[in-house]
Amino acid sequence: MTDRKLRGAELRRIIVGISGASGVLMGYELLRALRAQPNVETHLVVSSGARRNFALETGLTMEQVYALADHVYDEQDMAAPIASGSYQTDGMIVMPCSMKTLSAIAVGYSSNLLVRAADVCLKENRPTVLVVRETPFSKVHLRNMQLAAEAGCTILPPMLTFYNGADTLQKQVEHIIGKTLLQFRLASDRFVPWGGPGETEGADR
Repeated sequence: MTDRKLRGAELRRIIVGISGASGVLMGYELLRALRAQPNVETHLVVSSGARRNFALETGLTMEQVYALADHVYDEQDMAAPIASGSYQTDGMIVMPCSMKTLSAIAVGYSSNLLVRAADVCLKENRPTVLVVRETPFSKVHLRNMQLAAEAGCTILPPMLTFYNGADTLQKQVEHIIGKTLLQFRLASDRFVPWGGPGETEGADR
């Protein structure tokens, strides 16, 4: 446990998967938000496609991404602790979730650690949030989302928001991260919830 953890607080382990969809910056920002939670320990798996997208879409190095996680695993390490249901975690977030990863999770095709970790969370009835990233959705994508939802996943596409003053890309990303953290009963100080007409806190930030 690192110094940033609260003494006496119950440690929460959250698995973060970053797959090869466009929008890997969201995964990076999610790690930043989780690192700000003093009682959360993160377990990170980054796919080869995601690593490629970090190079294509951002100026970040993988060292910068990995530095935000408490534990980092290779996607082929099927002996990692998170590959077993006996290793206690509080669930998993895949952000972004590619259609390839969605399809594998939907049918339990655990060909790598990212999908296996999601499979474990589902069989152990732990929250599993998929931030699916594609547009438009084909019928195949929609069927796979339905299958994943029936298996226990929460499907949380990164939809645009307009009611809370999210007038920059950064604010839009923070909104999605805030919505995701709510699935784990965690609060982000950069999330602006709806508070009614004229009452949305921080809408002009």
